[in-house]
Amino acid sequence: MKLFKIALIGLVLLVNLVVAQPSWADRPNLTQGSDYTEVTQAINNLLKSKDEPGDYEYTPEEIEQKLGDLKLQKYVLETAQDWAQCRNETGKTLAVYAHKPKKASQGNTLYFLGNGEITDNDWDCDGVYLPSGSKVAGFTATNIQDQELAEPLAIKVVDGTQLVAKTNPDTNAVEFNVTPAKVIRVGEMNWTIPNLSQAEIDATAPNAPIED
Repeated sequence: MKLFKIALIGLVLLVNLVVAQPSWADRPNLTQGSDYTEVTQAINNLLKSKDEPGDYEYTPEEIEQKLGDLKLQKYVLETAQDWAQCRNETGKTLAVYAHKPKKASQGNTLYFLGNGEITDNDWDCDGVYLPSGSKVAGFTATNIQDQELAEPLAIKVVDGTQLVAKTNPDTNAVEFNVTPAKVIRVGEMNWTIPNLSQAEIDATAPNAPIED
């Protein structure tokens, strides 16, 4: 009987191993990607600048703030269980950039995410498109916080980020729960940044891959 119990326990452990293996395989290793390399290098550069005052464009306070943002991004990349997702709580349609992780070489595509929806965790949400005329709050990378954008731009988040976009009811500005990793303007990187208005975005049927 004792031998039977040992064999049964061994069988259960083997079954659990077989069942769990696909989930391990699906978990992304985000420390192997370009985002992790860029974030790590940026942290090293900022730490070096603290030892060389006067040779950097940021004040000590700005350096500490940027270090905090970068360390949070590094933590996300090291601990995330899924690819980046974008949640739309703005009350209107949100244009987002996303791609299938296995097709990263094809670049990202602009999709339209309906209000109250979140992108599918099998996809990688790279960031958000912001049309000209929209207001942005919560970060100062554009130097136009709470002011209308004069040109369209995109914000990028690192892989693994759980981004939430909301609209401040008092200012009508879009707010994000995390500081963007990058602000991308027309002609920068390989992102397509069309000239769309919010009205045109709202008139487009949502087509982003979403969670069921």
